[in-house]
Amino acid sequence: MDRPALAPVPKGFWEYLRSFGPGFVAVLTWLGAGDIVAAGVAGGNYGYALMWAMVVALLVRYLFVSLIARYQLCNPRGEGVLDGLARLHWLYAPFLFVAVLLWGHLSNCYMLAGIAEITRDLAGVGGSKWLWEIIWVAISLSLVFRPSYARFENLFKVFVGVLAVSLLGCALWVGVDPMGVVKGVFTFEIPRQHGPFSALLVAIGMVGAVGGSLVNLVYPYFLDQKGWRGPQYRRVQNYDFLVAVVVMIVFNLAVWTLGAELVHGKGGTISSVDDLASLLGGVLGQAGRLLFLLGVFAAIFTSIVGAGMGLGCLATHAWLRWRAGNDVPLPGDFRDHRIYRIVVLWILISPLVWMGQAEFVSLTILANSFSVVLIPALAGGLWCITARASFIGAEYCNRWWDNAVMAFLFVLALYGGFEAVKSILSQLKII
Repeated sequence: MDRPALAPVPKGFWEYLRSFGPGFVAVLTWLGAGDIVAAGVAGGNYGYALMWAMVVALLVRYLFVSLIARYQLCNPRGEGVLDGLARLHWLYAPFLFVAVLLWGHLSNCYMLAGIAEITRDLAGVGGSKWLWEIIWVAISLSLVFRPSYARFENLFKVFVGVLAVSLLGCALWVGVDPMGVVKGVFTFEIPRQHGPFSALLVAIGMVGAVGGSLVNLVYPYFLDQKGWRGPQYRRVQNYDFLVAVVVMIVFNLAVWTLGAELVHGKGGTISSVDDLASLLGGVLGQAGRLLFLLGVFAAIFTSIVGAGMGLGCLATHAWLRWRAGNDVPLPGDFRDHRIYRIVVLWILISPLVWMGQAEFVSLTILANSFSVVLIPALAGGLWCITARASFIGAEYCNRWWDNAVMAFLFVLALYGGFEAVKSILSQLKII
């Protein structure tokens, strides 16, 4: 199948607004139950004080992924980001193929279990969690296996509305301290340590983790499927992604507010989505609890299907580039290749083997070990291909501030990798 046709380049405000979409697909793919729990926990531990770290982390992610998009749209060869990484070193293609298979399996182990539990709560009926997992795998496969991107994008826009009603509605219902939010975002306060890690280390971790996220690399495939190819789409891509990241910041601040208002200074704890939902139920009643769970459902479902399609394209691209070498043209639309269908089946179906298993310690250690390699490798490789004129072209090569951001991110990635190694060795009782 040929690549999707080029989209019209928007010319006015309303055309720009109607054309937005890939950014929302990307940020809802990133936003999962783990992000919601992390924001709630941080709000419970630190109140409004550390909000600036989450905002900075998402803004750094905006800058980082914008560099990925710049390479995708503006490099003189018209190649994808993975092609550039593969020309930098041939190991990137097999490395990313294996990374997709491992990360896709491990992440969906948790997400499928979570969406099954939430669906059971929302439906108000009993039944086996195993049955709900199978139902959502079947629904996800129907959307991802041979997807229509336009239908996919419209679905994600609907879920943006669901998340807005749910998360913002719950935050406003509980009550927000506007001055607390302003102070938390703009004063860069470092509160006292709460838990095993200092607030500064928590802040560094929030910022440093964005560069090593594998799902950052799915965004170029959403751009391609939208029909945005070439530097003429750079402006609309920037606006689209900026609006989507601002929406993601607002959603995270809303959940952070819930933790700050419901837990901070009140002796409670949050360690799961259920904890936060129960606290909301105690304050707002069953209606508030169900409203919040509806938003968590939207976050998990969009992560499952968005990662299914995006990672399926990334793995197919990696496999074909690995097998063909750097100078061979590849098929136009990766979604039409049999490798795409095999990877999607693996990502969505293989986690079902863990149904009913509550212990994932060995899998977690394996995933953390892999992430130690993944974070510096991705941050360093993307820095190289966006900083060299021989890759991206002299006109779109990194400026000094781009290189400063990438250097900062790379140092944080190395530091985070070092801390992760210490943590893993400690879990294994080696140190």
